[in-house]
Formats: sequence, structure tokens, C-alpha cells
Amino acid sequence: MIALALFFLWIIFNGKLTLEIVLFGLVIAPALAWFVQRFVTPGLTNKKQMLMLRQLPGYIRYAWLLIKEITLANFAVMRLILTDSDIVVPKLTIHHTSLKTTPARIILADCITLTPGTITVNLNKDEYLVHCLDESLEDGVFHSEFEKRLLLKESQWEERMKH
Repeated sequence: MIALALFFLWIIFNGKLTLEIVLFGLVIAPALAWFVQRFVTPGLTNKKQMLMLRQLPGYIRYAWLLIKEITLANFAVMRLILTDSDIVVPKLTIHHTSLKTTPARIILADCITLTPGTITVNLNKDEYLVHCLDESLEDGVFHSEFEKRLLLKESQWEERMKH
């Protein structure tokens, strides 16, 4: 399964289809798949691979949301920098989250930091200390779309654990 995906990626990234490229891909893709399964992810079974594959659309949607929010925040920061106003009011703000799991909290902290104009300074259990370049950027930190999606994902994780 992994070898097939690697082979198709090999063909796509080469941009052309020749006999040499196909033959090399047929040799290197299974070898790379074996290496990854043996040394990088030794406990990853086919069942886990299929579960990860089913979750891939959700990860892609989350990555798309992150790219969209980064782009919008870039425009907000550019507007702040390029306006004639010399008044920029930086702000440290505390945000409490309803997220329960540590991985979800860390993902949210990373998303806040990756978004221009905001930096997660400290994360202590459910409390985030966030520095905003301007107080107008504070609104995007509280109850963000990132947090809503992570809360939804956590509820799905809890449902799976019950069954």
C-alpha cells in the first residue's frame, strides 16, 4: 500500500513518464516502503495505516484552514504596518481553552504561533499566554476555528475510546 503510494508520487514528481523512470520507481518504492515500515514506523499495522488514510481528508481540511488563517493574518499585519497610524498597542492576553488532551492543546498553541501577529508565550494546562502584535488581533485568538475543530476531533476521539 505504501509502496504503491510512493510509486505514484515518484511518477507525479518526475513530471514525465519514461521507461527508466517507471523501472527505477518500481525498484525504489518498495525498498523505501520496507525501510519506513521496518525502521521509521515499526508498530504501524495495515489496520492503523487504513485508519490514517481515512483521517487524511480531515488533516487536509485542517491544513487548508491553517493556510487560510495565516494568509488572512498576514493581510491584517500588513494593514497594521502600512497604515499611517503610528499607534500599535501590543497586548499580552490570557486565553482558557476547553481542550482536554495535551496534543490538542499543543496543536492549538502551534497554530496561534504560526499565525502572524500572535505568539503563544506560555502554555500551562488549559491556560495560554498569548502576545498579540496589536490588541485588534486578540479577537482571533479567542474561540478560533482551530479550537472549534480540535474540540470536535476530541469528542470523536472520546467516542472511539468508549467503543
